[in-house]
Amino acid sequence: MRVGLFVTCLVDLMRPEIGFSVIKLIEGAGFEVVVPPAQTCCGQPAYNSGERRMARDLAEKTLREFEQFDYVVVPSGSCGGMIRVHYGDLFADDPELMNRYGRVRARVFELTDFLVNVAKVQLQPGEFAGKVTYHDACSGLRELGVKSQPRALLAQVGVAVTEMKDCEHCCGFGGTFAVKYGDISTAIVDEKCANISASGAGTVVLGDLGCMLNIEGRLRRTGDSTTRVLHIAQVLAGDV
Repeated sequence: MRVGLFVTCLVDLMRPEIGFSVIKLIEGAGFEVVVPPAQTCCGQPAYNSGERRMARDLAEKTLREFEQFDYVVVPSGSCGGMIRVHYGDLFADDPELMNRYGRVRARVFELTDFLVNVAKVQLQPGEFAGKVTYHDACSGLRELGVKSQPRALLAQVGVAVTEMKDCEHCCGFGGTFAVKYGDISTAIVDEKCANISASGAGTVVLGDLGCMLNIEGRLRRTGDSTTRVLHIAQVLAGDV
């Protein structure tokens, strides 16, 4: 079966190595992976900023590029939530688009959800060493129900998770929120960083690059140069 990988803007532009880890995992599960070269943004920044026309154009573009695949996999709860939850709002006034979207929507999965519930992978224990805590990104958790899946996969590769306090609380990124409300965002991420530190873990793992960049950036700016911040795909693929 063919999987269309929606690689996301941030992975493509900031951390392409995560995309290669994702491909390794999906291909290892026995699927063919295709990365449509013309893909761009899912439209979430425009949607959250009230630019519905722009968001609608990007949603239609994404639909055209990905409706050919058996599955669409997204290594981000944020982009996955936009596609799987909010495109319905953008297409609500167009029955033909809604019909096409309805067929695609059921085939859209966040990466760990796909690996657990579709591919049903059994990963081999890896060589990752050290204490790990996990940050639950808002959109993946609340829009897509991603909670147990990453922890189950980490357990398969022999990584035990030490839960931090308030692991389900926001990191303060929220896309344009961090730009519009910088002081509030900083206060939120400072609390997240304090909880990571208090867990005693040397590594925080998560499934959304926006959160990853926000947390890592704040850790480094406040003098923490040792805590590793990793996307779960990197850990599962052994690319760390």
